[in-house]
This record gives sequence, structure tokens and C-alpha cells, in this order.
Amino acid sequence: MRDIRLNTLPARLPPRQVDCNKGDFGAVAVIGGAPGMAGAPLLAGRAALLCGAGRVYAGVLDERIGLDPATPELMVTRPASLPPLAQPACLVAGPGLGQSAAARTVLQAVLSVEHPLLLDADALNLIATDPTLREQVRARSAPTVLTPHPGEAGRLLDVSSTEVQSDRPGSVLRLSEAFHAVVVLKGAGTLVKAPEAMVWRNTSGNPGMAAPGMGDVLSGIIAALIAQGLAAEAAAVAGVWLHGAAADMAVDEGIGPRGLTASELLPRARRLLNAT
Repeated sequence: MRDIRLNTLPARLPPRQVDCNKGDFGAVAVIGGAPGMAGAPLLAGRAALLCGAGRVYAGVLDERIGLDPATPELMVTRPASLPPLAQPACLVAGPGLGQSAAARTVLQAVLSVEHPLLLDADALNLIATDPTLREQVRARSAPTVLTPHPGEAGRLLDVSSTEVQSDRPGSVLRLSEAFHAVVVLKGAGTLVKAPEAMVWRNTSGNPGMAAPGMGDVLSGIIAALIAQGLAAEAAAVAGVWLHGAAADMAVDEGIGPRGLTASELLPRARRLLNAT
């Protein structure tokens, strides 16, 4: 097991060229946002924007949502209306997705995309109870990233969250092998495991991150790094470090740990990303 620190990150984004354009930095689409949960994909999309993705879409199930007033650069549409993503790209499915029949239909469709796919939140809960979806994940040829918290990991492994926590290295290994995926097992000392690779353990972060929306922000950060050219494992490792380091920066500035919000990580993650 190797600790994730700034000086151990397996890869970093290269400097941007003077004559670059937004098409050089990939595309991210986030699918989720059932009624009452639209904030989740918007948070993930904002994180992807502030961490450098060239184009970011939010495919929101709640048809009342057509704009993110706080971030008008985020292109909001319905999942069925998302355009083909220019490569490199990463699709995120799950933030606020819900577990309805409509949510399952959307998820089943995106599991066949031929570019990197990050699955979080309700996407994981749907996969945990549906053998067809599980097999679709296993059969994917493009990179897949799963980002479960201990409860979601337990459902995927058909064990309790207590059992997951009692053997976190073993749990992340089993998940990576079972789904042929890069797995980010969230929690204190988040673990990252790619198939046939070592386990990484994160060293950044603090208890202020036990707050709503933090996982959505992490999904957007990792997706943005993939869209800008990092391999899935490197993006997951760098993303969890950046996510935690942004929270540490906020606490150092007197924001939290009590009352720290996911939105407050975004400008700090951007600052750290540009400094590394």
C-alpha cells in the first residue's frame, strides 16, 4: 500500500499551451438529478468546470431544471438530449439519480458508452441489486471508476458496512476484481485500487468532509482530470488527494470543520490544481 501525498501523485496535468482552446481539455457529462436531488449533478458539474474540463454538461432528470444560475457555463439538458461527447471524455452517472424505473433505464443506456465512465451514489445502489447491470459493468472495455462509500460498498459486496470497514484494503481489492474497475473506497483514508495494481491510501482531508455533496464534488474532480488526459487510476489518485487537500485548505482558513460545505471546496481545489 502506498500513501497518496503531493509528492507521490502518479501523474499531473501538463502546462497549457499558449494557443490552446476549450476543445483541448475534453468533455464531462453528469447524469442524475431526479426531482428533489438536482443539486447533486450541478455540484459535480461545477467541480468539473472549476477543475478544468473544456465542456461540461449536466443531464438532469428533473425537467424543471434548465439552467444553473450560479454557473451558467454548465450546459443543462435532459439525459436523452446529451450530445455525443468529444474525446477525451468522461461520463459521470449517479449523483441524485434516484432508483426509479426511469433511472435504471438511463443507467443501462450509459453503461455501454465507449469512453471512461464514473459510477457513484444511486448508480451503485441500482447495480448492487440488479444482476444484469452488474454484468454490464464487468463487461465494459473502456475504463470504469466506482466511488462507493462504505454503505454502498457493502451493498455491492453483499456484506454490511461494518464488515467493509473492518477490512478496507480487502474490500477495495474485492470490488476492483469483481467489477474490473478502478475503485475509490471513500472514508477516512480513502483507498484507491485499480485492477492488477497497488492500493493507494489518501492522507489529505478532515472530518469537515462529513457533509452533503462532498461525493458529488469528488466525482466531478476525477472526471475533469480524466477528460484532460489522465488515466483513470491516476485521475482517481490525484482527485482524492486534491479533494481532501481543498478541505484542509478551507479548515486552515477558518472555514470548518463544522459547517464546511461541498461548494466551498471548489475554488480551493482549482487553486491547488493550478499550483501543482
